[in-house]
Amino acid sequence: MVYKAEYIWIDGTTPTANLRSKTKIIPDGEQPPIWGFDGSSTQQAAGSSSDVVLNPVLVVPDPIRGGDNVLVMTETLLPDMSPHPTNTRAACVAVAEKYEGFDTWFGIEQEYTFFDGAKPLGWPEDGFPGPQGPYYCAVGADVIFGRDIVEEHMDACIEAGLHIAGINAEVMAGQWEFQIGPVQTPRVADELWIARWLLARIAENYDVTVSLDAKPVKGDWNGAGAHTNFSTNQMRDSYDACVAAAEALGTKAAEHIKGYGYGIEDRLTGLHETASYQQFSYGVSDRGASIRIPWQVARDQKGYIEDRRPNANADPYVTTCLITETVCSVAKS
Repeated sequence: MVYKAEYIWIDGTTPTANLRSKTKIIPDGEQPPIWGFDGSSTQQAAGSSSDVVLNPVLVVPDPIRGGDNVLVMTETLLPDMSPHPTNTRAACVAVAEKYEGFDTWFGIEQEYTFFDGAKPLGWPEDGFPGPQGPYYCAVGADVIFGRDIVEEHMDACIEAGLHIAGINAEVMAGQWEFQIGPVQTPRVADELWIARWLLARIAENYDVTVSLDAKPVKGDWNGAGAHTNFSTNQMRDSYDACVAAAEALGTKAAEHIKGYGYGIEDRLTGLHETASYQQFSYGVSDRGASIRIPWQVARDQKGYIEDRRPNANADPYVTTCLITETVCSVAKS
């Protein structure tokens, strides 16, 4: 007998990478092996030397095919087994190992927007829906669009064994969010990429597409982020460490903005629950700040902080790597 393994990888598309996948049939009892693909078709190699290696990093049950079938998250390698230039996971792993004594935890809030053709799902054929306000965490067919997909995706993530923490409808009509974590990196990033793949794959069955654009609709509409909650063992014991982490992030604000996803200037305007990308700030319970310290953390005098700057299209390997390096290097010094 055999089973099906869906190999998932991140391609070389710029400015925002896409997910790719293909299926391998594997004899029962064998683990998913190293595999490969044609990198000249994914912006990852020239045709004259096109082989790119797929190295499995996380294998989970496949909730779509069911049975003994699996999803295989992979990293891309060159034929000499060194990281491919588009492999952002390798640097993330190195930083996580460097600061493993801090026991870093991440929880990422992935916002996204459903599209029906050229317009967000639920929007009228011509013009716009009613102003934002009634859509966030709403109920009712006049304000909620795509719930069947969202529920199916949540169940799929649970069946796959991902650390999905919840879902909710977001501020703009047709926009939703799911959360992965808390869990260490690179695992949180591995799982987020799998969850993104599952969302896009399930939406196929509804003839709906999933947009991770930072500003899917121009104008007076909310953008889409991947707010990243973060803690170290020190922060989980000390409020002073939480404040120090927020201040540390301010010392490399420009570097983080550069690594937090394409189109960030369109989203971080200082409006729609964002801080301007040109300024850095932090505050308790402040969704208009770069870094939010939850009110419970201020009350309990320990916990975590939320970096509200990463885009929905940000690479979670890059995001978690930047946050870990910046915060832990300061705490270690």
